[in-house]
Amino acid sequence: MASPSLIDAWLDTFAPRPSTAAIGGALAGGAFVQHERGIFELRPTVVDQRAVALVISVGVHGDETAPIELLGETLSRLEAGLVRLGAPTLLLLGSPEAVVRATRYIDTNLNRLFERGREGMRPEQLRARELMTAVDRFFSAHQGRARLHLDLHTAIRESLHPRFAIEPFAATSTPAALWNALHGAGLQAGLRQHAHSWTFSHYSRHYHEAQGFTLELGRVAPFGANDLAPLRPLGAAIEAWIEGAPLGLDARDGEVAMPLYRVAREITREAEDFRFAFADDLANFSEFPPGALVGADAVQGEVRVGDRPQRVVFPNPRVELGARAGLLVERLD
Repeated sequence: MASPSLIDAWLDTFAPRPSTAAIGGALAGGAFVQHERGIFELRPTVVDQRAVALVISVGVHGDETAPIELLGETLSRLEAGLVRLGAPTLLLLGSPEAVVRATRYIDTNLNRLFERGREGMRPEQLRARELMTAVDRFFSAHQGRARLHLDLHTAIRESLHPRFAIEPFAATSTPAALWNALHGAGLQAGLRQHAHSWTFSHYSRHYHEAQGFTLELGRVAPFGANDLAPLRPLGAAIEAWIEGAPLGLDARDGEVAMPLYRVAREITREAEDFRFAFADDLANFSEFPPGALVGADAVQGEVRVGDRPQRVVFPNPRVELGARAGLLVERLD
């Protein structure tokens, strides 16, 4: 029996009863192996010394379909030989079951669980451990090589910057050259986190010293309703890294070509009556003047902007109690 193609193996991930066997096959420039459902490793025959160890994850939230479609295009081009494998690459479908059910998550938000030592047997807790193990195994096999993890998402609301990159908290900041590489790939703004947040990209940055980013790529839409045209520069950049292009950290730093923001405050839902003081359809990065009321609940009282203008990002008053309900951010000069 012939070995399955990469596309066949990828599509089987979305089947109601997917194959559980480890499978693999040939690609132009190397081979692929599926270790577990939605965990694909691409192994080049020859690796350039400058090539990065690349991790691309999609579908951490099951209703965020545009990144899945974008990665599907890249897989088709790999299968057709239009992209030649030159870098060790790990491709991850974060929550296959949530994707099949077309829901954000099954039981709890997967993208808050990427911290070593957590226990629990809920579906997302089990999947987080599988994904962390896959990343650990992959990066351990490529010691001494530059590392990059891009975790691709879409947002639940419109944004004044439809495509933006979130830099997880770390002791060292991202070089300007890499911010500009992301800008060249179609990203319009960058947001620097202020504290550990235990997202998937943070996991790679915190535990493996990778360059890691959560990329927000427009608004949530069902399969077939996404406009991928604005995302194709990012697809081209990902394909270049898959083919072995260097990360470019040795490029001369200069001014960052897109606006950068930093998180000034994290807003938490502390009580059942938590509410925001603005419309549900307010766009991400909408600005509020100093002292403006943005939210309130019975436990924490009023939530107000600080002493300089701030913008709201990811407001969601319906998160679980104790979870992040939004961010107040400030533009960096």
